[in-house]
Amino acid sequence: MDAQNTAPGGQKNQLAGEYQLRGVMEMGSGFELSPDFSFQFYFSYGALDRSAEGTWTVKDNNIIFNSRVKHDKDFALLSSKKTADDSIIIKIIEPNAFFLSHVYCMLSSGEQKFEAMSNNQGEIWLPKKEVNSLSLAFEFSPERRSVFTVSDLSHNYFEFRFEPWVLDVVFNEFSLEIDGKGLKGKHPLLTGPLYNYVKTR
Repeated sequence: MDAQNTAPGGQKNQLAGEYQLRGVMEMGSGFELSPDFSFQFYFSYGALDRSAEGTWTVKDNNIIFNSRVKHDKDFALLSSKKTADDSIIIKIIEPNAFFLSHVYCMLSSGEQKFEAMSNNQGEIWLPKKEVNSLSLAFEFSPERRSVFTVSDLSHNYFEFRFEPWVLDVVFNEFSLEIDGKGLKGKHPLLTGPLYNYVKTR
């Protein structure tokens, strides 16, 4: 049975609408549920805006959210090579200078792991080792990591760029409980206790 069919037409129309996060200061977030079982999610905190879209279904007394597209990586490897430098150099190519200093990297070399953040030029410098894999994460979407296996262990210079969807929020069977005033449950980006999403229209 299609999970969408578990929401009869009347219930579907009652559930459609906008649900806003309540009880969190200086932050705006919520869901817009459409009658065609599509949804939009928004999150705004200071200058940071993140969003998502996908489909929603009803199971028992819960709404289940799933993104239409789930990307494997938030970064693209542009090139790698061997240089004469006595370091591992990871370079982020990005026209928005604000993004450059917010990339976290974990490098695996055999059983050893090294961690560092990018500088204002989008560069990460680490001790020169044979690199087995690199893991990158953007500070403003820390819930996802992009892992790259290095095929040539002699390479010590790597260039990456952000993918266009780096700030998209990915939903994978994310569930919120239906209650009398709206929805309640976890938040896809926040940690802590349960949150309330009040239906505003």
